[in-house]
Amino acid sequence: MPAHDVVAARQGTLLLADISGYTAFLQAVGAAHGEEMGRTGVIPPAYPLMATLLDGVVERLIPPFTLSKTEGDAVFAFAGADDLAIHGQQVLDFIDACYGEFRGQIATAEEARTCGCSACALGIDLDLKFILHAGTYVVHPIAGREELLGPDVNAVHRLLKNHAAEAVGSGAYALFTAAAVAQLRLPLGRATPVTDTYEHLEPIQSYVFPLPIAAP
Repeated sequence: MPAHDVVAARQGTLLLADISGYTAFLQAVGAAHGEEMGRTGVIPPAYPLMATLLDGVVERLIPPFTLSKTEGDAVFAFAGADDLAIHGQQVLDFIDACYGEFRGQIATAEEARTCGCSACALGIDLDLKFILHAGTYVVHPIAGREELLGPDVNAVHRLLKNHAAEAVGSGAYALFTAAAVAQLRLPLGRATPVTDTYEHLEPIQSYVFPLPIAAP
């Protein structure tokens, strides 16, 4: 087994943008159109809609973040501590703008929708949430591609299962860990504090903003 080159650990911000409602939407569309797809090979517009939404999120986030990869219904990105050009209110405005464009894409897709079935209509219920954490990560080549590794990378993914929606009463939110708040120098304004506990991790203190985020 070949030895890998030594890779230095880096400090920075880790970001996950996750489309909520994705699984239920595709399951409903599959149930409604599966027989037709099998018979004709024609893919309903709901499937390319997901690709369009993910592409839109990537285009809005990159730059100032760097794309790590897409993960089914999510976009995973990162920025080195010295590389991210936005801080404070700029970060909140940036997240707000990304969310606004996402909602605009949903509205445009709904106006153009030609299928009247209840499954395809669920596309209007898709929403977006953001998880941001700051910490240490390693960019390491695996199977011909660069992967981010480390405990903080694991933590930001585990934070997808949290109590944020219960705290803000909304399906759309931006969650920043206390580490991200400190590194990005965020004004907390409308933020609600939450604490989540996961196996093998210390409790994680975070701050949640409902989306869209109102101006301070």
